[in-house]
Amino acid sequence: MKLRSRTSLSRGWLAVGAVAAVAAMTAVAAVATFTLVGTAGVEPVGKALPAQAARTSFPGLAAARGEPELTSIGASHPRRGQILQAKGPFDDRFVLEGTTFDGSAVAGAVRVTSDVSDVLELQVLAGFFDEQGHLIGTGRFVHHLGESHAHTGPPEEREQFRIPLPAALAHRAVSVTIAVPVLVNE
Repeated sequence: MKLRSRTSLSRGWLAVGAVAAVAAMTAVAAVATFTLVGTAGVEPVGKALPAQAARTSFPGLAAARGEPELTSIGASHPRRGQILQAKGPFDDRFVLEGTTFDGSAVAGAVRVTSDVSDVLELQVLAGFFDEQGHLIGTGRFVHHLGESHAHTGPPEEREQFRIPLPAALAHRAVSVTIAVPVLVNE
């Protein structure tokens, strides 16, 4: 019978201990991962998440109702034939180009100047005014970049708009104020 030295026995036990330690750490990591992640993603198909899972609450913040409005539209008092730009939150990011009002619609273009990227969301708000400079109604142009509105080539940072005069205001509107309450680009 051959005897092993103490050194070789110690090394053998160290190797066994190291393997056991690695196995124990792997088991702990697996249990921790399962505990943290659980069974996320393994729900049966078609089972809805609880309604409270998608709800958030911000105390003191009311949910938006309707479309964004700008008080600056009503604060301007354009004279007959004028097209004014009312103050809005994005005025430093665009310029209005080629605006016209023919009595039945206001038209023009919004050119984004803050960067070169596609316009994803845009709203142009028009306030229509009578002969005395009183706001008598509004109209809105809305642009959503969607799959059917794909651009090819370089990004498009100019969006043309046309806002028809509401029928109830026919022959009463003589001037317009324009503002941009929504502007989202890449």
